[in-house]
Amino acid sequence: MAASTEAPEPWYLALLGFAEHFRTSSPPKIRLCVHCLQAVFQFKPPPRVEARTHLQLGSVLYRHTKNSELAQTHLEKAWFISQQISQFEDVKFEAASILSEFYCQQNLVDSAKPVLRKAIQISQQTPYWHCRLLFQLAQLHALEKDLVSACDLLGVGAEYARVMGSEYTRALFLLSKGMLLLMERKLSEVHPLLTLCGTIVENWQGNPIQKESLRVFFLVLQVTHYLDAGQVKSVKPCLKQLQQCIQTISTLHDDEILPTNPAALFHWLPKEHMCVLVYLVTVMHSMQAGYLEKAQKYTDKALMQLEKLKMLDSSPILSTFQVILLEHIIMCRLVTGHKATALQEISQVCQLCQQSPRLFTNHVAQLHTLLGLYCISVNCMDNAEAQFTAALQMTTHQELWTFIVTNLASVYIREGNRHQELYSLLERINPDHNFPVSSHCLRAAAFYIRGLLSFFQGRYNEAKRFLRETLKMSNAEDLNRLTACSLVLLGHIFFVLGNHRESNNMVVPAMQLASKIPDMSVQLWSSALLKDLNKACGNTMDAHEAAQMHQNFSQQLLQDHIAACSLPEHNLISWTDGLPPGQFQPQNGPTTSLASLL
Repeated sequence: MAASTEAPEPWYLALLGFAEHFRTSSPPKIRLCVHCLQAVFQFKPPPRVEARTHLQLGSVLYRHTKNSELAQTHLEKAWFISQQISQFEDVKFEAASILSEFYCQQNLVDSAKPVLRKAIQISQQTPYWHCRLLFQLAQLHALEKDLVSACDLLGVGAEYARVMGSEYTRALFLLSKGMLLLMERKLSEVHPLLTLCGTIVENWQGNPIQKESLRVFFLVLQVTHYLDAGQVKSVKPCLKQLQQCIQTISTLHDDEILPTNPAALFHWLPKEHMCVLVYLVTVMHSMQAGYLEKAQKYTDKALMQLEKLKMLDSSPILSTFQVILLEHIIMCRLVTGHKATALQEISQVCQLCQQSPRLFTNHVAQLHTLLGLYCISVNCMDNAEAQFTAALQMTTHQELWTFIVTNLASVYIREGNRHQELYSLLERINPDHNFPVSSHCLRAAAFYIRGLLSFFQGRYNEAKRFLRETLKMSNAEDLNRLTACSLVLLGHIFFVLGNHRESNNMVVPAMQLASKIPDMSVQLWSSALLKDLNKACGNTMDAHEAAQMHQNFSQQLLQDHIAACSLPEHNLISWTDGLPPGQFQPQNGPTTSLASLL
């Protein structure tokens, strides 16, 4: 541990041994560990021992106590002293890495950058540390949303790894760069980069776990790229490969021989984290495709695994995974008629975000969007508008912005008296020209919104044109929920026009699809239409059966509506600014109109 040219002094080994014993006790005895390390300084140790002890003390105080001032002093001393000592790379660069991490945690990002830059500059002969510090500085820039600087650093890292003969680490740098380019929507740069990465990953012959983890990283990027583009059907082969890949990894043992190249001593994510990530992208796919029971099944598995991991691992990425999973399952619950559960899960996301300022900043727009969707489901349209307006002010993400605008437009259509605001919004999401994003799914939804407006305005031929466009697009990519919504609305139009046979041809498959999803509001709408259709056609038995179905759906939705509005968390619908409220006062009962459900 002393890493000195001379044999370490017995007093030093004894104090280190005691310190380590106290640190690893169960529970850890951190105060005693710190006392032992501080005692080293009483012996006036040589610079190497002094620098290492400052590093150990700084690390222990930073990781295990709230004494940030003392932690900072020791880490800064370790970094300063170690720079004066030659052949002392491990202590020098570990001190730089931990000190920068500490500065970031204290929101002193401008102090972290020069430390990392200096360490990168002097670490070029130490491949492991040079690569690790490049990753760290790139991550820091990415967290600051300076993705151009982050991509530049990852490009430098990829070239350095190539020169050092590590194709594995080169692929890690390039895949990380690809991830940031996807976030930036620089698709013209993403495609050639992912093609290159695919070639490197397939040609690289090395440690099986490392190879499979590179493949998982590559496939996750491909799958999320397809899902961002709303291409639910096209993504299936990639998603299947990804699921097979994670099964392969789970059968491999971690005790593989370490790489001999020090530039390759990295891994992307632990195996267990990769497994949760694959569940997560599967949930995203199932939700977009409208396989909501499948989404529920994979969410349950992922959340169970996350709970186990969080008992042993405090990695912030686990909380991010948990929040994204909950965001998706909340949307599923609102569709399947489980509003009360959705509201409790929105509250859970609020609590998770309260524990991490970064998580809150990254997900506050999504939280307001989810609350807006919940408000629509309980017919609180004024609150829905307020939530969507708040969300729009808090996001720069184009896909999310388009999703929010589409839902806000549906609120204005329902309110019926917001023509000026509505037309202003619809101009910004015109699916016929200059649509703001490349998402197939969102463009199909924009056609549906146009169809809905034309229907409410009695312009039925125009409505049919828009809805047929939605159907064409949703059928092409298996967007089941949009298909069901379009079919039932077309069925309604044909019914109003007196074309009962054509109406029936639309409503019956809409009902079948809505039952398969299952989408409660489309089932309610379809059963009401079937009742009126069969009545108009003189099919008394079928009309009675449809009326009974309609009554059952109404009752289920009504009970869920009352349960949700009675929860103390229902007060969240009034929160539009700052941190979410921590405590909720119970409601006396439902405060919203039930007319829309009956």
